[in-house]
Amino acid sequence: MGRILLAVFLMALVSYLPRVLPMIFLRKRIQSPFFQSFLSYVPYAVLGAMTFPAILYATGDTASALVGLSVALLLAFYEKGLMTVAICAVLAVYVFQFFAL
Repeated sequence: MGRILLAVFLMALVSYLPRVLPMIFLRKRIQSPFFQSFLSYVPYAVLGAMTFPAILYATGDTASALVGLSVALLLAFYEKGLMTVAICAVLAVYVFQFFAL
């Protein structure tokens, strides 16, 4: 029981520190336009880094995953809505897998 509580405490500490440390060390407003620009892109970069590998392995077949990714990128390039992009990408994967077998 003691090891479980220690593990929970350590996990809480590890997940809490990255949220608190920036508030402690960065009390003033960030003045650098470069650093502000860099920080504004961090959420998109992290989301992309987490999502991209999942896209390639979601179907179990790399070829069909690339078809879905290509359709999604094409529709996103033409600024279609999120639901349209997602539904068309899923349909493209389904059609590709249906006719590829």
